Formats: sequence, C-alpha cells, structure tokens
Amino acid sequence: MILLTPFLCGVLALLVAAYLRVRLSVWSLTTAVVIVAAGWLASAGFWATALPLVALGLVALPLNLPQFRRARLSAPLLALFQKVTPTLSETEQVALDAGTVGFEGELFSGKPDWRKLLGQPRPALSIEEQAFLDGPVEELCGMINDWQISHELADLPPEVWDFLKQHRFFGMIIPKAFGGLGYSALAHSMVLQKIAGLSTTLCSTVAVPNSLGPGELLVHYGTQEQKDYYLPRLADGREIPCFALTGPYAGSDATSIPDYGIVCMGEWEGARVLGVRLTFDKRYITLAPVATLVGLAFRMHDPEHLLGDVDDLGITLALLPRDTKGLEIGRRHMPLNNPFQNGPVRGKDVFVPLAQLIGGPEMAGHGWRMLVECLSVGRAISLPSNTSGGARFAVAATGAYARIRKQFGLAIGRFEGVEEALARIAGYTYQISALSLETAAAVDRGEKPSVPSAIAKYHATERAREVAKDAMDVHGGKGIVLGPGNWLGRGWQGAPIAITVEGANILTRSLMIYGQGAIRCHPFVLKEMQALKIADYGERLRAFDAALFGHIGFSISNGVRSFVLGLSMARIGRVPGTAYTRRYYRKLNRYAAALALMSDVSMLVLGGKLKFKEKLSARLGDVLSNLYIASAMLKRFNDQGNPVNDQPLLAWGIHDSMYRMQEALDGVLRNFPLRPVAWLLRLLVFPLGRREVPPSDRLGRRVAAIIAAPGEARARLLGPIYLTPSANNPVGRMNALLPEVITAEPIERKFLKAVKAGELVGYDYDSQLADALAKGVLDAAEHALLARVRKASFEFISVDDFDAQELAAGARSKAKRELRPAA
Repeated sequence: MILLTPFLCGVLALLVAAYLRVRLSVWSLTTAVVIVAAGWLASAGFWATALPLVALGLVALPLNLPQFRRARLSAPLLALFQKVTPTLSETEQVALDAGTVGFEGELFSGKPDWRKLLGQPRPALSIEEQAFLDGPVEELCGMINDWQISHELADLPPEVWDFLKQHRFFGMIIPKAFGGLGYSALAHSMVLQKIAGLSTTLCSTVAVPNSLGPGELLVHYGTQEQKDYYLPRLADGREIPCFALTGPYAGSDATSIPDYGIVCMGEWEGARVLGVRLTFDKRYITLAPVATLVGLAFRMHDPEHLLGDVDDLGITLALLPRDTKGLEIGRRHMPLNNPFQNGPVRGKDVFVPLAQLIGGPEMAGHGWRMLVECLSVGRAISLPSNTSGGARFAVAATGAYARIRKQFGLAIGRFEGVEEALARIAGYTYQISALSLETAAAVDRGEKPSVPSAIAKYHATERAREVAKDAMDVHGGKGIVLGPGNWLGRGWQGAPIAITVEGANILTRSLMIYGQGAIRCHPFVLKEMQALKIADYGERLRAFDAALFGHIGFSISNGVRSFVLGLSMARIGRVPGTAYTRRYYRKLNRYAAALALMSDVSMLVLGGKLKFKEKLSARLGDVLSNLYIASAMLKRFNDQGNPVNDQPLLAWGIHDSMYRMQEALDGVLRNFPLRPVAWLLRLLVFPLGRREVPPSDRLGRRVAAIIAAPGEARARLLGPIYLTPSANNPVGRMNALLPEVITAEPIERKFLKAVKAGELVGYDYDSQLADALAKGVLDAAEHALLARVRKASFEFISVDDFDAQELAAGARSKAKRELRPAA
C-alpha cells in the first residue's frame, strides 16, 4: 500500500484541481509536488515516486507546450471538428446572434458565481411608475366587468378603449420624447399582472402594443421620420397597431413564410415611386380587427435588381396603414370565449413605397433579426406577466374560497385533498411570479434574454395551466357555471391560448430552450464554432486550441464536481446566503455541474444529431429551466430580506424544482442511445441514486395555510393584483370578508356543537342561530358576527342563473350594437 501512496495522492491532487478548476500549469506543478511530498513522507522509495511523475510528465508536458500541443493535437482535431460540426442555417445563426447571455450562462458553467446573481440591483418601481399603478391602473380595474366584455359585448366597452388611449396604456414602452410613458419593463409587467386576473381580454389588449409590434420595432429600428410620425400617434392611441407574422402555412416555422413582396414601381399618394407589391395571408393577428396600422413580415424579392444584385433579399418588415388599397382585414376569430380582438389580414398586389419598410430600404432583409431581438424582450414580459397575474389572482380567490366554503361542517381548505391542491397553487405561483420578476429585471438591465424568455414563456404558461386546473377543482360547481359571479371560468377557458402563442410550447421546450442554451450559454462551444470561421489558419488554430483545451478541462471538472457533490449530497462548497438558504445554493451547484457534464457528453457522442433528439434536448432544457427558476426564487427571497414567513413557499418551490431536475436527468440517462456511456454518466450524476423527493405533505400543509389566511407572506405572494372590494370585483370583496370568516370559525364550532347535541330548536340555520342567542350559547356580538358572515358568504358560494332569452346570441348581439366600441 505504501508503494501506491504517491500514485493515489497524485490522483487525489488531480481530482481536487479539477474540482477547483485551477489552471493547467498550476495543476501540473501542484500534482508533481504532491507526488514527491507523498513519496517522501511515506518513504515509498524512488520508483514508487518516479513512475507517477513520469506518467504525469507524459501527459502534462505536451499540454503545457502550446506550439507542440497545437501542431500535434489541436490541428488534427480542428480538421475533424470542421467535418463533423453541423452548419448553422442563417435562421439559427441570426437567433444565436440576436440575444445576450445573463445569469443563465453561469448556470451552464457548472460552477455558478452566486455573487453575480445576488449583486444584481433589486427590481423596484420608480415613484412615477408606482403612482401610475395606484392611480390610472387602479381606476381602470374599477371599470372592468368581464362578464359584460366576454359575454355581452365580445369586446371592451367604448369608455375603456377611451381610457386606455387617454392614459397612454398603449405607449408604456414608447420613450417620453415621442409622447409615451417610457416605463421600465418591471412597470410594464406590474401593470399587466394587476389587470390579468380581472380580464384576459383587457390584458391582451394592453400587452400586444407594448410587446412585439410596430411600436417596439420602430423604437429600435425605425427611421427618424417614421419615429417622429408614428410613435406619438401610437402612444396616444390615434393609431392602434397589430403585427402580422403567422399564416396558414407558417406558424411556429416563421422563417418559412410564403408571403412575399416584389420590388417594383407603383403609385402612392398620386406619385410614381419605387416600392414593394405585397401578397400575403395572415391569421391569429391580435388587434387586427381594430388596427389602424398593420406591421407585416414578408419575404422580399428584387427580380429586376432595382435595389442591387440580390434577388431574394430575405424577410423584411413593412408598415401598412389600414386604408392602404388592397389591404383586407377579415372577420374576427373567437379565441376560446376570450374575445380580445383577433383576426386575419390578407392582401394581393398591395403596393407600398420603400419608405414604409421599417427602418427604410437599408433594413430590407433584416426582418428576422429584428423580430428575434424584439421577441426575446417582448416574450420576457407579456405572457410571464399575464400568467403571473392570473396565478396570483387564483391564489387570492381559491385561498379565500377554501376558507369560506364549508362542507361536512368544515372549511373545505381543511381537507387534505384540497390542501394538496392549495399547496400546488401557492407553490407554482411563487415560482411563476419569481420567474416573471427575474426576466423583467433582465430586460431592465439592458439584456436581450433570448434563453430566459423562452424558459419563462414555457414554464410560466405550463405552471399557470396547472394552477387554473387546481383552482377549478377546488371551486367545483362555482367554477364551471359562467356568469357575473364567476371569477375563474374565462381564465380556465383561455389557459390554452397562452400555451400556443409566441411559439407553441412543444416547440419552445423541445427545440428553443436547450437548442439555444447549449450553444449560447456554454462557455466554449460557441467559441469553438466561431473559431472555424476565422480565415487565417494560424489564428483559427490558436483560437480553436484555446477553446478546445478549455472545453476539455471544463468537462473533466464538471465530471468530478458532479460526482463529488452527488456523493456528499451537496453538503460541501462555499456559497452565499443565510443558514437557511445555503443548502439550496449547494444543491443548485450539484445540478449545474450535472447539466454541464451531460451536455458535453451528449454533444460529443451525438454531435449534430442531438438537434434532432428532441426528447433528450427537451429534458436537458428542463434541467436548465428549473435551475433558472430556482435561482429566480432565491434572488427574490434575498431581495425581500429573507422573510421567515416565506420559507415554506421557497422550500416548496425549490424542492419541486429539484425533483423535476432529477427526473429530467434520469429521463436522459434511461433513453441515452449509447448505453455504456449512460451507465458511466449515471455513476457520476447519481452516485448514491436518486434521492430528491417532491414537496412533503407536511410542507404542503404549511404552504396551504399561508394562502388561506391574511398575512405578510400571502400579501407578498399576491403582489400588485387588484383586490379593492369594489362592485365589479367579487374576489376583492371575498378577501375583505376573510378576516371576519376566520374570527367566526371558533364561534361557529361552538354553535355547531350545540346543534349536534340537540340543544337548539329549529330546522334551519337562522332559527337555530336565534335559539342559540336566546339560550345563551352565543352572546349578542357572536350572534351578530355569525349572522353577518353567513349572509355575506352566500354571495360567494352562489352561482348565476339566467332566463333562456338572456343567453340567446341575438340578445348579446343587440347589446353589442347598443354599446359599440370606439376603437
């Protein structure tokens, strides 16, 4: 054993160096010193020390000689890499170049620097933004009657349209210099969250002009003339915008749009000018039926070479005023009884001058880049904010309803089955709201978060769908009977809408999240690919050599880190945080290392085929996504001052994310095509087996209790949503009643005990209550409280009913005609 001591100590030094990621030269020198010291201390003899040193020298010496390494190792590998590396399409390259990398890059590194996350500024609204939220947004919420909107009018009332224009809700992202509000992404998000629970129609109407559309595109790419003319008109509502991208033959595959424009001469406002003759057929275009300005994506061709030598100029964007000759805005679509304005846009041989191209003729062919850059920002705000607001509203409604609604003499929230659903509602809402906050903050930091926005879009909408399902289950019949008193039905109907828009969720999960993340976020893959494009061979070889051997060391380190952290159950490592949160940071370190290891091996073994292994890449994307979601929760928890009352919510969300990561990694390993590689990976990733479990019943009970009673943690979870107990907001009135309901519970138990004992006479609640007062079972104050709570609660457990004529389509059409919107 003594003879093996230098060798074993050398191996240990290698592992420690790999775990700590020390430089190659330091690793080599340190390992040599350790071998010599171990041999001398153990008196192992000359050969026992010399042989490990020789082996180390044979490996380390060539690696530490850059010229030799490049000529003998990197050069042949460069030639091989050039042959096997799949060529990126122009579309893929544009998508990769369009975004930026934020903290998600740290997660992909296998060794996140948590100080970077916690050092980011705490998101906060300005005084002006908070005043807008407390003033015009609050007033707007008081105007909303979603039953009138969704059932009677199939549209917003005229006064709501006017209010939106007057207070520049359509110009939140337009700079003040052009008449807009110039608000932050966080303010934009908070506005959407506040109105989302009241009306998905209203939320969509406000979201679209402030997301991907003419406004944002003009801000970033418009000519000065276009900005000066259109932006003030968009900001104050003189122009209502829509953006036409999707068509019958190109949905998620937006780059294959068949819509085209031919460069030619034509007539425009009485003059003969150079322009584009457009033919297009679009559908699912939000705000199209009321739009006065249509943004259009099409493929531009110049067969007569009027602009240059290129025939196919590529995807281009144009602005079409509604009165453009030949432009046809079709009849409305009806998206699952959520009647936000949506419909088709068509045109054949529609002529517009080149001045109507967004950015002018110079931006012809750059439309895909423009769209991808803007979509990464818009997608980080609109749907995550919408679903976050809806989920928060479901927490307020379901938590209160579960405390008010009684069955078998108990609040239904006391039953374990309902308690389990309440815990999921609260836990998922904590995740969604943290994710939405983090992506909005990334935008405000100047990032173009292409990968986080895809993560937020997919996981926020999927978890919100689960929240809606559980909320409906808890409400039972109250949730399914539509009417003015139903606060869940339209949201439940509309849940699939968020799943399908801005990139269908199946596509987003299986192609976008990991497809972009694996290249953009990896510290070396993109550098290796970029090295191949360098024209000078010497420079190309040097760049490739640096990236390649950095990548090799990175992979070895992640293999060691994954094994060590798995073996120690993630109980080691220096991390920030409090005594309560450090364990979570360590667990995330473990899964970050596992993701990096699995990614490298998958790319090495499968190469370009990994792009077509959508199930494997989707599961790896799930790991990255849940790392990001868990990071967002920890950041929010830290920013809020590590509140003790929120610990159950954080714990539920973290345990759920950890369990999802474990199952995703296991799914990759079970389905990895090269089985011996999968067996080795399983040893490194799960050396002690799969030990993560979903949130426990005990934890779920604590989480459910938080949302069923007023408190600081519940208030923080509800955030900005509209809970004013106004005439149009039954959930606000129900939450206002909740403290009295809780105060009445012990009194009601005393009363029911007397009823069961036969001490009270009468067959109904009111007569028994009167007898309880008469016999002294209840005093006057207790009697008054029970009577008041009983009467007030009836509104919230009742359901609506209608005369048959009220439900007729003709009656709704008449109401629509009588109250036509002024769009």
